[in-house]
Parts: sequence; structure tokens; C-alpha cells
Amino acid sequence: MGTYTYPTFAYRSAADLMVDAPQRRPLIVIGAGPVGLSAAIDARLRGLDVLLFDEDDSVSFGSRAVCYAKRTLEILDRYGVGEALCQKGVSWSVGRTFVREEEVYRFNLVPDAGHHRPGMINLQQYHLEEALVARAVELGADLRWKHKVVGVQPLADGACVTVDTPEGSFTIEADWLVVADGARSPVRHQLGLDMEGQVFKDRFLIADVVMEVDFPAERWFWFDPPFHPKQSVLLHKQSDKVWRIDFQLGWDADPEEEKKPEHIIPRVKAMLGDERPFTLEWASVYTFQCRRMQRFRHGRLLFVGDAAHQVSPFGARGANSGIQDVDDLMWKLALVMRGQASEALLDSFDADRCYAADENIRNSTRSTDYITPKSAVSRLFRQATLDLARHHPFARKLVNSGRLSVPTIQVDSVLNTPDDEPFAGDMVPGAPLDDAPLRIQGQDAWLLPQLGSGFVLLACATSPPAAHHELPGLQQATASLATQPVPVQVQLLCRETGDAVPAPWPVLHDAQGVAHRRLDLRPGSCYLIRPDQHVAARWRRFDAAALQAALQRITQVSQVAQALA
Repeated sequence: MGTYTYPTFAYRSAADLMVDAPQRRPLIVIGAGPVGLSAAIDARLRGLDVLLFDEDDSVSFGSRAVCYAKRTLEILDRYGVGEALCQKGVSWSVGRTFVREEEVYRFNLVPDAGHHRPGMINLQQYHLEEALVARAVELGADLRWKHKVVGVQPLADGACVTVDTPEGSFTIEADWLVVADGARSPVRHQLGLDMEGQVFKDRFLIADVVMEVDFPAERWFWFDPPFHPKQSVLLHKQSDKVWRIDFQLGWDADPEEEKKPEHIIPRVKAMLGDERPFTLEWASVYTFQCRRMQRFRHGRLLFVGDAAHQVSPFGARGANSGIQDVDDLMWKLALVMRGQASEALLDSFDADRCYAADENIRNSTRSTDYITPKSAVSRLFRQATLDLARHHPFARKLVNSGRLSVPTIQVDSVLNTPDDEPFAGDMVPGAPLDDAPLRIQGQDAWLLPQLGSGFVLLACATSPPAAHHELPGLQQATASLATQPVPVQVQLLCRETGDAVPAPWPVLHDAQGVAHRRLDLRPGSCYLIRPDQHVAARWRRFDAAALQAALQRITQVSQVAQALA
């Protein structure tokens, strides 16, 4: 019926974990979805031993999460799988919204040039998971399939986990436990940790259809289309000639009936308007939920992804925000596990990702209220904006068919160092750094891959020879920056290359000036970039004491939090 052959991952005997039980491991991850696998990969890239349990032995069934945003692709680049996934997926940046058959709004997720990755790729979740499994195994993560976690007991210094396997049950302890077991999260339920928020009374049918059509690789959304009147429809192109179609059904629809082929096929035929052949690959019916846990950190239990927060699928915030949870968490957890930072640093994970979840929930709720209005006022507002948008440009941005996922700018994070002088642009402390095209040793390159997974001081000079007087004191500080308890790598960003290159610093040639424009750089400007590629601090001139204070603000965050309180 489908085009994809689901892999089966070999069960590995649990005998080694049953000997002298309960054993203790530094880090255990529960769940081998995109978020749990990302956590395992990130852990290995930071040199951490990680043990992952999953109750299944394959990837997720059906396309599920299909839209991966530019920021997520940049994270996947750091994991070493971004290029392959972009090659496999369908890249797109343009979305179009129709009322009946008339286009009323169009957007572009990447309106300006100079970005390595597209605004989105569409790719079935099973392809993503298969790539992440292969990468995790390559990096040495210990993945245990058919290991079902049936109990978790929090400890003062970790957690005790009970696991069922084909060979029997055992218990194992973890210093740290990352919970990524999905929206239904058995661990969350077992611990009695509730989610707060809203469940919307509407149902949508997902139909994955394999067919030959010449539609462009764009996001198309219809309000009240003639082929599905008084409801809405969403169309996305995926890889392998698979098309995702979402049909709004209404709250009274019977989910089991609507999933039957005899109900789906006529809907697809009506949308296509002809008799072209197609094959139904997968179908599901879902409801909207916009909810989150009150806290994501519970002692040494750390909840990420759908286990911690849920949003409606319009806007592609589910998997994207989950992978971004991991991006925020794992560098902090690595510092804490190595004794390089206070355990309170993980409270900033809780605060910052709760802030991000609230932002996603607000945007998702607004989209859901617009797409499925439940009050007379909401229906009137939607009808008025749709009518106006057909003729008046000002109203088109009010048409909300699902605001697409963008990374959260953590402007209020306790880890940020406030600016000492004004900067223009969007790269404020707390923002993820924008990518930019570069030249390195005469070859084309991109900025973000140069940063790696550690702290980087991005220092600006007119040219390498000019750096000695434009960045006074930096050369003397370079050796100590590389060898201090939390090392910082210095990279020099120049508009010109010059003849001489100072040995201590890799030189990034901003030949097109894109990075200078986006970061509002002048000779002497410096940016401290966190291991998750977010801006931690920036200065108009290098100051070793200010840099050290910014690092202490991060590694001794508990003291900073007390001072701010």
C-alpha cells in the first residue's frame, strides 16, 4: 500500500543491564522519537555516555510530523544529518492561502537571501527518525529497543527506572533522566504531573496520498473550498511523491469512520477534480491541543518535546519546538554533569523553554481560533478579514491559516548579558544567531557550521592584520580562553583578508558583508555565542573582564538569579 519499507531494529539482550541490578548510569533517555534521538545524539557529540530505552523496534508509523523549520535544520546540521535530510526532503519557503478558489494571502519564510537552509523542508517523520537512529548508533549511543519503561521513581540524586523486556524486568538508576516519551507520556502520567491548557473541539483528517501531480512545492491552505465546503483544507508535498492533505471534519465526525478508505477517497477525488490515479498510504484523525506542564524540570527528571508541551499541528511547532528543547537542554546538562556549572543552570532550561512553549501555544491558539471559530465574534472576525483580504492588502496579514514555526528569542533569559552600547538588528542577547555566507581559505562556507558545539567569541576586524590594534588585548587573552574551565574558541570575522593571518585565530571572510549587516558589526565588535548558537552577549570592543563576567553569569546562574531577585 505504501512506498516506504519500515526498518526493524534488532533487540539487544538486557542481560548486561540485569547483572548486579540496579546499575547506575549517568544519563538515560526515554523515547526514540525525533526528540529523544536528538537528545542521544547531542549527548554523544558532547562526550556523554547515554542509554536510550524505547518500547518499539521501528520508526513511527505514518508521516506524522512533516515540516522541519530552518532553525531545526541548522540544529540537524550540527548533528551531522542536515544535508542528507534536506536532499531527501522537499524544500519550500512560500505559503499561499485561498478563500474558495481565490488567493488572498502569500508569504515567504525566507524573504532575504544569504541563508544556507530553506524556510522549511517537508519530510515524513519516519525518514527523519531512521536518519537519527543511524547517526546515534554511529556516535556510540546505547539504543535499547523493546525496552518498555513501566515505572520511574525520582531520587534525590537521580531516578530509578523499571524496564520490561522480552527477557523479564529490571531496575536501573540514572544520575539524570531525559523524558521524551511523547504526547501520552506514560512517565508523566505515572508521576501525576498534569498538563494545563485547552483542547479544541474539532477534528481533522490527515491523508497521505501517493500521486503524480504537478503542484509546486508550496504550502496551500483553503478556507471554504468548493471541493470541501464550509471547512478548511491544507496541502503539502512530501518526498517519494507523497502528498499530505488535512481535511477539517468538525467535532461531530466519527474518527473511526472517517479513517476508512471509502470515506477518504471521495474527498481526495473531489479535491483533484479529475480521475488521476492515487494511492492512500496512511490516514489519521486528530484534535487540537494547546497545553503544557507547569514545569519541565522536576529535580533530575527533564521533560522535553510532546511529553512537556503540545500544540495544534498548524504552524509546525511540535517536532520543531521539541528539537529546540534538546538544543537548549543538552549543553547545559553537559556543563552540569562535568561539574563546570551550577546545577541551577538547568533551571534556566525550565524557564526558557516554558517561555518558548507559551509563545508557541499563544500562536497556535490564535491560529486554531481563526481556523475553527467557536463563537459568534470569532466567526464574524474571520469572515470579515477573509472578505477584506480579497480586495485590500492591509487585511491579508490578518488571515491566519497557521503562523509558521520560528525560534523563540529568549530576551528575558537570566543567561543574557545586557548590551553595553546600542546595536542595530535582530541579533539581541537570547536570539539564535543568523547564518551568513562566508569564504574560508578561498572556499565558500557558512557561518553556523564554523561554531561547533562550544562557546565561541566571534570577534570583528577589518582584516587579520588590523586585528592587533582593533581588538587590543584579545591575542594575550586567547590562550587562557582556550584552557579555562569553560573553554571559549576565538574566531575572527573580517570583511577583508589581507596578507598576514594571526596564528591563534581561524579567519572567517565575510566577503558579501551579510554577517556584518545582520550583526551590526564594526571593527572591534565581539559576540559571545553559546553552545546552542544563541547570542549570550555582545560588546563594541573586546573586554576580557566583561567576557569573564558573561561566562560566570552562565556557569554560576544560581548566584545571578539570587542577585536579580
